[in-house]
Amino acid sequence: MRRLRRFALIVSLGLASSSGIAWSEPGVYPNRPVRIIVPFAPGGVVDVMARLLAQRLSESLNQQFYIENMGGGGGNIGTRAASLSPRDGYTVLITSSNFVVNPSLNAAARYDPVKDFTPVTIAAASPNVLVVYPGEAARTVSELVDAIRAAPGTYSFASSGVGTTPHLSGELFRLSTLTDLVHVPFAGAGPASQSTVAGQTRIAFINLPPAVMLIKAGSLRALAMTGAARSSALPDVPTMAEAGLGGQEAETLLFVLLPAGAAPEIVALLNREVRKALERPDVRRSLDVLGFEAIGNTPDDAASRIAQEIAKWAKVIQDANLRQ
Repeated sequence: MRRLRRFALIVSLGLASSSGIAWSEPGVYPNRPVRIIVPFAPGGVVDVMARLLAQRLSESLNQQFYIENMGGGGGNIGTRAASLSPRDGYTVLITSSNFVVNPSLNAAARYDPVKDFTPVTIAAASPNVLVVYPGEAARTVSELVDAIRAAPGTYSFASSGVGTTPHLSGELFRLSTLTDLVHVPFAGAGPASQSTVAGQTRIAFINLPPAVMLIKAGSLRALAMTGAARSSALPDVPTMAEAGLGGQEAETLLFVLLPAGAAPEIVALLNREVRKALERPDVRRSLDVLGFEAIGNTPDDAASRIAQEIAKWAKVIQDANLRQ
């Protein structure tokens, strides 16, 4: 009988291993260090957020969660590597909205955001902001639209790069208003902001965090936010809908994901621990500094939002003929 029990245990462990699903007995996971892939260079918002969560997860689960930066390809390289990792819960991907945009935009994105990954949660979100050169006469969104229409071919908008949510916000704005607006991509929000501060590009769509101080200093004028609600960082700036232009919601989202096929128990555990981390006052303060607001939704809600984001941006990319 003892031999039979031993054999049954070995068989069950073997089946769990061969299926790629971690043995999920309570207290077992994690029993070794967990790698968090960040598909961008160190120092950016995603990297900072990942390090915040890694520290809190290490503390709460008594195991090391460590960051591995895999930059390149606009996030494609690291995301592809994560998709090919073992499905045992020991590789986590923390990434941004490039995750849902790149497959529609870039043929080099060799991953499927739905089939290749299991969502843990959407950790946080930050809207983009429509800003103009301070010398620009327009002080509202409607005045800006009128000015662009009155001088076709003379207005351009800056963004932090092709395929970023600020770029796609600008394209959505252009398509919705039927205006003649040229995109000028930059290598990051900093150069895009400075171009608009100097009046070289009179309009910019920028991620909120790097824009806040410039707006408060009067170096840029904010006309509207692309979030569904106003931001606590700039409470006097209306949303696009409040400014009279609906259907412009666009946020930079921070996703926490596992390779598809991870054990449901591990997904639930990580979801619970990430949500606990996001409720901590110190983490909330750090998010405020970054210009993000915590979300921490369920895996099912995260999956629904991912599907919505894929469909929304795929349509913008198709309508704007942006496929690379």
